[in-house]
Amino acid sequence: MNTEPSTYFDELTDALRGAGVPAEQIASTVAELRGHLADTGTSPEEEFGPAADFAARLGGTVPAAAEPAEKAETWLWTADIYNDRRLLALHGDQGWEVEGLDTLGRFMCRRVPGAALRWEYRRELINGRRRDEALDRLTPEGWEMCGEWMLFAYFKRPKAASEGPAGALDTLPERPGRWLFLSRKGKTLFAVWLLLVVVAVVTTTVGAFDLPPSVAIFAALFGLAGGVIGLKRDATKGCED
Repeated sequence: MNTEPSTYFDELTDALRGAGVPAEQIASTVAELRGHLADTGTSPEEEFGPAADFAARLGGTVPAAAEPAEKAETWLWTADIYNDRRLLALHGDQGWEVEGLDTLGRFMCRRVPGAALRWEYRRELINGRRRDEALDRLTPEGWEMCGEWMLFAYFKRPKAASEGPAGALDTLPERPGRWLFLSRKGKTLFAVWLLLVVVAVVTTTVGAFDLPPSVAIFAALFGLAGGVIGLKRDATKGCED
């Protein structure tokens, strides 16, 4: 039995390259697998099985008619902090890889038919010194930062790094038709803040509600600040909807 990690991963790389898997994805996957192997102290064949079989499970034996990388699916979607981790886990199991977050906080995802892997994600608070602490703690475990937005950073790694062959993906569910996923609590908070904004706008433009414009504007800003503080508190506690 071949137990040399370098030879094993050379064979795995050749199999994946021959199947048309993008070089960047091969390099990332092999790096994550090497890190996992270093943590377990086992041989690659004991952990993952024969290189050819493992490559097949990772998408290495893709038919010639499989979709090329340039036809990869893309998808933008967003959620609030009360359901983002649950949805990231769900969509990660469907092969969606987060490549970043845009200025609106939407997850920019990509999935290559025929070469998709399952992904796992985690969210970390990064205000103050927490960003460097999170990177120092998670990077050795194979986690890669895939996006930042406001107080949060999101990390990803292929499930093959933690689950071996079980992290491969055999079928791809259809891309969801939605892009906005709000929890019940998220909808309530948004509705309250929107109401405050409407009151402020109506007060300053038509003088309704017998409120001084400055009071209405202050109420809207106070509501926004309160919402941010509440979100930070709930994120620290790890609240879910």
